[in-house]
Amino acid sequence: MSLPTPSLPTARLRLRAFEDADADDLFALQSNAYVLRYWDGPPWTERARAEKFITRCREMETEGTGARLAVERVSDGAFIGWCTLARWNPDFRSAALGYCFDDAVWGQGYATEAARALLRWAFDTLDLNRVQAETDTRNGASARVLEKLGFLREGTLREDCVVNGEVSDSWVFGLLRRDWRPSAEPVDAR
Repeated sequence: MSLPTPSLPTARLRLRAFEDADADDLFALQSNAYVLRYWDGPPWTERARAEKFITRCREMETEGTGARLAVERVSDGAFIGWCTLARWNPDFRSAALGYCFDDAVWGQGYATEAARALLRWAFDTLDLNRVQAETDTRNGASARVLEKLGFLREGTLREDCVVNGEVSDSWVFGLLRRDWRPSAEPVDAR
């Protein structure tokens, strides 16, 4: 069963399907060692990785396993990051949330705003009961984004990843339908 990638507008953002023209911006984001310092994989060194990522986005849509959306700022059309709803399981009514944003826009509420739009779609359209997210325990900013969205920290995966050659732990967060509180107002998470 396919899962068409939605186009989701917010007050300041547009979440949309990835296009081939996004490859350069995507590569710039994913090759930034500072942005990926808590990521579970090294920064990209080859632009071809961006093309493969975009192809994989389309495969996820066709397979019905999730949706990855490019995030662009409405005011200037700039690509500022992406967010995903992956591992969609309609039988368990569950999925996993993820996101990555350019460090130039950190602290401006964009991750919270984009994730809130994606969660609204997930709970309303996909009828999810649970969304899970994980973040490196050193990434306090990402943990705060999840907490603003209503996620609860449920546990720690000890020595879950190797990040830049260093073993690290991950926090597991969960958000249940009954705890989801979509905001009717534009998000300003600052």
